[in-house]
Amino acid sequence: MEFIANVFQLILVDRRQVVLSALSEHVVISLIAIALISAAGIPLGILISRYRKYAQPVIYVTGALYTIPVLALFGLMIPILGIGLRPTLFALFIYGLLPLVRNTYVGITGVDAAIVEAARGMGSTNRQLLFNVELPLALPVIVAGFRTIVVMTISVATIASYIGAGGLGDLIFRGINTYFLELVVAGSILVALLAIVADGCLGLLEKYLLKRVR
Repeated sequence: MEFIANVFQLILVDRRQVVLSALSEHVVISLIAIALISAAGIPLGILISRYRKYAQPVIYVTGALYTIPVLALFGLMIPILGIGLRPTLFALFIYGLLPLVRNTYVGITGVDAAIVEAARGMGSTNRQLLFNVELPLALPVIVAGFRTIVVMTISVATIASYIGAGGLGDLIFRGINTYFLELVVAGSILVALLAIVADGCLGLLEKYLLKRVR
């Protein structure tokens, strides 16, 4: 109990400004990465749902990129992008593509064919079919993929500290280097809480969308 009390004392009092600064950096890094992943992943998923012969190659390539160890990816990118925010965002972007592309594709292609045919029979254009029928029905599946990338991005962004991008990883690595266990646990708790809160909020959104679809 004393150890836990020391951890919260460190977060709330002793290192409060350092913790808040690291937390804000972590949130900014995560939000930028999530925005970039969403801007590319959802349109790419929609595109391969329209041109299905490209679906497997695209999913295979994004899956192959997903398997690259993060430190190896940093090693490849640092000579090109330098250190700091840019290689971090690139790595997070690469890791986040697969779940969102795949879920967008699966969500759209999984819409009941009878509903699609009924919409076509009522004179819907391809654009109307996508935005008025397929995407609304696919939203729960897409949000499930989005939940995955949000939690993963928040977790992986911890490694950003390793190449000088800041974030909560600074607390963890600083604690490891100085044998300050309370600082390591403090950083880990904050990363976990951030991920849990984000996942919980998106989980509520997913349940709401599922009710609407049903």
